[in-house]
Amino acid sequence: MAALYESTIRSLPRLGKGKVRDIYAVGGDKMLIVTTDRLSAFDVVLPDPIPDKGPVLTEMANFWFQRLAHVVPNQLTGIDPETVVKPEEREQVRGRAIVVKKLKPLPIEAVVRGYIIGSGWKDYQKTGSICGIELPRGLQQAQQLPQPIFTPATKAQSGHDENISFAEVETLIGRELASKVRDVSIRLYQEAAAYAAKRGIIIADTKFEFGLDDKGELVLIDEVLTADSSRFWPADSYRLGVSPPSFDKQYVRDYLETLDWNKTPPAPRLPAEVIRKTSEKYREALQRLTGRTLA
Repeated sequence: MAALYESTIRSLPRLGKGKVRDIYAVGGDKMLIVTTDRLSAFDVVLPDPIPDKGPVLTEMANFWFQRLAHVVPNQLTGIDPETVVKPEEREQVRGRAIVVKKLKPLPIEAVVRGYIIGSGWKDYQKTGSICGIELPRGLQQAQQLPQPIFTPATKAQSGHDENISFAEVETLIGRELASKVRDVSIRLYQEAAAYAAKRGIIIADTKFEFGLDDKGELVLIDEVLTADSSRFWPADSYRLGVSPPSFDKQYVRDYLETLDWNKTPPAPRLPAEVIRKTSEKYREALQRLTGRTLA
């Protein structure tokens, strides 16, 4: 399958373009979401696609949508994406697209952390807390937290998402809905983390997104528990006090940190070796977590 940096579907109205996904209208109540091979790092889209990334993310998200459907309804319609585009456009959606219900998205990122790493580690070092949640003293980098914590963020249209407190979530979406989002998010994380642990993978943290249907019911949307929205660590190389190797785009972030780049557009080109190894890490994550490989 050829790498796809941007879709060019003309038979459907285009609704938007995210960092990774292109979105089209399917009638008035559904959408076609095409997952490209674009990669963003530090909230900047890189100029080089990662081969197979889109199909891997789609396969992985669909696996989790199915496995966790008993926890919360999700956006999937079951409609074959190839049936909603013209024959000459089917190659662009094959294996990398889904047809979903059109829902009202909530204006937050529902982040759950089971381990202390990344921006959470930086916040903890400064304040001893994350998103206003006080944590025990003396925690080390990459240490497992006593229990998973809900650390929401705003959904920025451009630039960096910002961590917010639970009280701010209550202000944004209401107390009852905020509590439901928190409780559902933590349950999704716990069930996924327990499953992944049996496959030799630690899910350090992840983010979920939710929407509301026309009845006001909570629905899981966007992607779920992919290597783009989560930190996956191989359990056999996990060490306390250091940032573990991972099956996500941390490999690219680590390379970019070696460059003299100010993390604003335009992003630098990636060497062929970094592209190849990143593609391999995405495919390995899929195989280890789901037992599936790309066709």
